[in-house]
Amino acid sequence: MKAIRLVGSLAFVVGLFTAIFIGVPWYVYHEPILPWWLKIAMYCLFGGILLVLLTLSIEQKKEQAFEKGLSYEELRAEILFQSSSEIPGRKIKEVLGMVQGHTIYAIWIGRDLSAIARLVLGGELIEYTEMMGKARSVAIARMMAQAKELGADAIINVRFVTTSVIGSAAELLAYGTAVKLSEPKS
Repeated sequence: MKAIRLVGSLAFVVGLFTAIFIGVPWYVYHEPILPWWLKIAMYCLFGGILLVLLTLSIEQKKEQAFEKGLSYEELRAEILFQSSSEIPGRKIKEVLGMVQGHTIYAIWIGRDLSAIARLVLGGELIEYTEMMGKARSVAIARMMAQAKELGADAIINVRFVTTSVIGSAAELLAYGTAVKLSEPKS
């Protein structure tokens, strides 16, 4: 799928640059009939956009199915998750290492426009609140899945880091230390 998206991206870029930097000057100084090479450039431009959009929609469907498999609630039942360095009533038997979950999440432009309207009128930007909540759930589920692969009983010292990538996209990293615990005291 990535190879098809790369072909689409390259077709788009070649078509765009050919149309703008060669086609427009040619069109200005010559007759208004489009030559074959400019028609091909336009097909590349629009075909490239179509290929990229199709591959992204297919990948998004696969990602949604994958995220359903990474249920935070199911993993939470198996692995303890704390921001502190200790777990009451349990001792750390073995430190397995750092685990992390990472995502860059964005909202579609329609929701972005709604948020801009709220920015002008005031109030909570619920579109971005929901986006960050979803990003946090995905990052936590990925971190916990990594801890499960290591055979961890818990993740301690959990921290979150977030940055803005572009206007309506945010990066979220969840990380902590995966540990094995002793049996609970009776």
